[in-house]
Amino acid sequence: MATKRRKPTKKKAAKKKAKKVAKKAKRAAKKAKKAAKKVKKKPAKKRAAKKKPAKKSTKKPAKKPAKKQAPAKAAGGITTIAGIIRTHAKNLSGKVALVQGDRVQTWHELYQRSSQVAQALKAAGIGIQDRVAFLDKNSIEHFEVFYGCAMLNAVSVDINFRLAPPEVAYIVNDSRAKVFVVGPDFVPVLDAIVDELPHTKKIVVIGGHPKFESYESWVARYSAVDPGVTAKAHDVAFQLYSSGTTGRPKGVMLTNDNFLGILPSARDLWSMNEHAVNLVAMPLFHIGGSGWATAGQYNGCKSIILRETTDIGGMVKMIGQHRITHAFMVPALLAFTLMVPDIDKADFSSLKLIAYGASPISEQVLAQSLKTFKCEFVQVYGLTETTGVVTMLMHEDHDVDGPKKHLLRSCGKPSMGIELKIVNEQGKEVPAGEVGEIIIRSKQVMKGYWNMPEETAKSIRNGWFYTGDAGYKDKEGYVYIHDRVKDMIVSGGENVYPAEVENALMKHPAVQDVAVIGIPDDRWGEVPLAIVVRKAGVEVTEDDIVAFGRTQLAGFKTPKKVAWADALPRNPSGKILKKDLRAPYWQGRTRQVN
Repeated sequence: MATKRRKPTKKKAAKKKAKKVAKKAKRAAKKAKKAAKKVKKKPAKKRAAKKKPAKKSTKKPAKKPAKKQAPAKAAGGITTIAGIIRTHAKNLSGKVALVQGDRVQTWHELYQRSSQVAQALKAAGIGIQDRVAFLDKNSIEHFEVFYGCAMLNAVSVDINFRLAPPEVAYIVNDSRAKVFVVGPDFVPVLDAIVDELPHTKKIVVIGGHPKFESYESWVARYSAVDPGVTAKAHDVAFQLYSSGTTGRPKGVMLTNDNFLGILPSARDLWSMNEHAVNLVAMPLFHIGGSGWATAGQYNGCKSIILRETTDIGGMVKMIGQHRITHAFMVPALLAFTLMVPDIDKADFSSLKLIAYGASPISEQVLAQSLKTFKCEFVQVYGLTETTGVVTMLMHEDHDVDGPKKHLLRSCGKPSMGIELKIVNEQGKEVPAGEVGEIIIRSKQVMKGYWNMPEETAKSIRNGWFYTGDAGYKDKEGYVYIHDRVKDMIVSGGENVYPAEVENALMKHPAVQDVAVIGIPDDRWGEVPLAIVVRKAGVEVTEDDIVAFGRTQLAGFKTPKKVAWADALPRNPSGKILKKDLRAPYWQGRTRQVN
């Protein structure tokens, strides 16, 4: 039987209500207690907060530069050339890496293209430490091949595009390049030597060729997948050819470690970072061009590529148009730039630093350059064999009219990580002010000359690289170039070895004997002069010799003048006395380099 619920009495309802009120009051009391505790803690928090600004102020400045410059993010952890493109593709993906005319590539796009090139090279049989030859003027393709090779731990061999066909053939064959990439301007060179390249299995031509596959279609056939090959510090990454003292060009093997010895310092010394815009104007087959470009890229710079320096007026406009901050130029290029009409009206307001080197600069050109460009100037001295810069004359030492004016004749002090000594013929260090040979010990010193162990052993002794340059140090440690131990001529920033020119000229049927020396030239610093002994009864003119030289040699190596002699002066061992031949042309000069 169901029972009915009784309705609560008024007394019980009142009690129930009172209980509810009590509970609410209890909860409110708890909340109040908690709030009171918080209030008590707040003053301590405030006192701590007063101390914090001091902490924050020390932390923020450290963070802000890293965020602004981003080199730590951009360059951190890079230990190989391939690491540059792999790191920046992640950290700087959408930022612009390369600009050439209307062409623009972001870091991600450059990474994809380089990956395609790597896959194409792999399919062509390129493996670890195999050589890939590249012949073109400055271009985006250079960097695609450079990084594509690095991603396979292969070696990019950039060839001087000013060389004559026989010289190009020699380098392709000497390097045993399996793949040869040729630029559109050099199809005639390729056609002249194509039957003389026994080691080359694949030839591609940028822009196309009736017989060979175009670079674009070749790359497009492969997927943008990083092959993921890792390289070691001592593996060769880049091979450049210097003129040979023996008449044969020498392949300078530069390793990942060589590059990593110099690249990080560009951030601290030259303020290169992801916000910098770097002009790549010097030829990339030259360490002054490729080393400068790679330093900028290691530190995340945007690179503006100038295909060639013939249009100097165009280059001047580019500086303002692209807001270029950094540039490397040889003195001859600086001198030509100053001749551009209305140069004083050009926009150089973005420029922060110009590095210059590869040959001496006149005080007049330097003074005018400082006045015109209104930015920091740094002089650098280095060699292909040292991966570039070994000494620097910093901007504060460019004292054109002041008490430090004498330092302008110097090439500065050794840069970071460089040990430099001046030694006599016995290899002993000489005192300040005494002339001797400049020798270098550094992580930057090349691995050696490709397939030339004897030449390597002559140049690298007990860990020291013997430069062949004669110079001295003053008491403050500044280095001065005095002469060249080797007979090398520097013409417009290019090295010319007389032996190479002499070997070429000796092929002329009218030449009995020949010596080549460098003589002063206002435009190029030095130019080669051939002193020729004619064969008896044979007629030959200066024009004949110069024209023949052009068929055998690059233009900058070809003698500009010819002098005639009945015999060449030689010492008892038969060596030509070059100093005697040079003397009349260098009279009245304090240095034997111009």
